[in-house]
Amino acid sequence: MAALLRHSGPYRDQYDISLALLDDEPAAYDVPDWITVYQLNCGGGLFQSIRQLRVLERSLRPATTLSFLTRANVANWASRASKGKPWIVSERVNTSAHLGSGLSGRLSRALVKLSYRHATHIIAVSQGVADDLSDAFAVPDDMISVIANPVDTASIAGQALEKYPAHPDEPYIIGMGRLVENKNFGLLIDAFAAASIPGKLIIIGDGPLRPALEQQIADHGLEQRVILTGFVRNPFPLLAGAQFFVLPSNAEGFPNGLVEAMSTGTAVISTNCKSGPAEILADNSALRIDEMTLSDFGVLVPCNDVQAMADSLHHYQDDETRKRFGQLALTRTKDYTPEKAAQRYWHVIETSLSAA
Repeated sequence: MAALLRHSGPYRDQYDISLALLDDEPAAYDVPDWITVYQLNCGGGLFQSIRQLRVLERSLRPATTLSFLTRANVANWASRASKGKPWIVSERVNTSAHLGSGLSGRLSRALVKLSYRHATHIIAVSQGVADDLSDAFAVPDDMISVIANPVDTASIAGQALEKYPAHPDEPYIIGMGRLVENKNFGLLIDAFAAASIPGKLIIIGDGPLRPALEQQIADHGLEQRVILTGFVRNPFPLLAGAQFFVLPSNAEGFPNGLVEAMSTGTAVISTNCKSGPAEILADNSALRIDEMTLSDFGVLVPCNDVQAMADSLHHYQDDETRKRFGQLALTRTKDYTPEKAAQRYWHVIETSLSAA
């Protein structure tokens, strides 16, 4: 979202653009100073999000709205559905996998199914996300556009030149993401232990599963070889210096971390999870595999398969193989420039406005 706003400059003379943030949390990304920011304080709650967004909507009377992430999307519907004005949803995750199970999950699914089909348009970050919305939530295909997340390779290249204060002095592989169940860093730790390859494993990110992962690392006797860095504001020097990057997720929408690593010229491995990795690495959203598979731009492995992941770690022990796949990865990232993504987003916005 921040990248899209930074590349919306050509439209600032035509439109007043505002950003509403639902929760009062520390900012992880900067937005342009010409964007008016409204900081709400909804505490992660849906009903507070709806209430506060309705108040803001009555004050601003926007010509159209665009929301990101499921709670904001449902709140957008609750604020806009009766106004007769266009509203757009940007779905960032594989919705079925993201919403979980139990009563809360069933309620969330019902709200998504009720609300999304009334949107003016829906933008999905991958074809897998679009297919899930159609199959599981009865959203008509003609309401959905697929626009991949933007990755600013030029900015990443510049940030990668900065120094990381505790850069390892020996070879390492790297993963990055929230320490939560769907990111499945436990798989990567188990595979690293099983592969018995030299060097270290660095995992960038923080989250509620950190204590459990620390215990898992200790159980393998890997306290000196597996490093959990916590959140790193500029991870790109570490990504650029890694032998290769690994995404072990059970589910994604569009895995930004994967493409960001590719943007540094680093070879990559990913699970073939829903949604995104196969589209990025093999240009095939429907790919099915049952073993380590060499694709066009990286290596894919089945989800939750420790042996296949360990095999992939062994495959990248060859220097020439890593170099070749690093170059292929960098080539692929040219398809994800923020300029292209912003133009496509604004096409959806202006089409919705003209049809209103």
